[in-house]
Amino acid sequence: MDEIEVIVAHRERTTLRVGEVFLKVDADSRRTAVEVEAMALAPIPTPRVLWREPPVLALAALPGTALGVLGEPSPASPAAWAAAGAVARKLHDAPLPPWPGRGPEQDAAGLDDECEWLVANGVVPADLVERNREVAEAAFRPWTPVFSHGDFQLTHVFVDGDEVTGVLDWSEAGRGDPMFDLASLTLGHEEHLDDVVAGYGADADRDVIRAWWSLRSLLNIRWLIQHGFDPAAPGCEIDVLRARM
Repeated sequence: MDEIEVIVAHRERTTLRVGEVFLKVDADSRRTAVEVEAMALAPIPTPRVLWREPPVLALAALPGTALGVLGEPSPASPAAWAAAGAVARKLHDAPLPPWPGRGPEQDAAGLDDECEWLVANGVVPADLVERNREVAEAAFRPWTPVFSHGDFQLTHVFVDGDEVTGVLDWSEAGRGDPMFDLASLTLGHEEHLDDVVAGYGADADRDVIRAWWSLRSLLNIRWLIQHGFDPAAPGCEIDVLRARM
């Protein structure tokens, strides 16, 4: 072991890789408790828990590599993306976890404030905000909760060849909107939406997935800026909003 790799670091949590071990340090120990319980219940591959000593959770590294990163072309095959869709379906078909989660109605409350902040601070042009606010409306519809990962982004899905070897970071898991997971997976990678839907099944709603792309981006940009990330980087959240024009 020659070095420690910083995977992510901000004021709320930090994840480090030390050899074949991931160390997650979370300011809120409730999130790591949810993560451990969710991984125990999930019917899909997850990292092995080595030990937990709040605020630190130690996980064994997964084989393979992440499906990709936001803002860069994915090196994974279409079949690997379809496999990720199939894994999402298997999770969503599982029994609900015993704790609640988030749905679009919780996000609706803060959407107007975020849109106003984006325009008032010159972060995103008003016409871009208005258009994506309209697109986001499709997420606010009747929906049936499923066992949702809650942060099913492509950096959390590991693959080896065309097979999914595991899914990381379950701290946001709970009863949630299935289309939110599919939107999180394909955010910034619209070219792989058909692959994911092929693996997931015909009842994936593309309009709702696109609505969640807009909704998630509008809601997250301020947080990203305040935590040292750049939502204006190529292929990231602001580009996701532009793609809806």
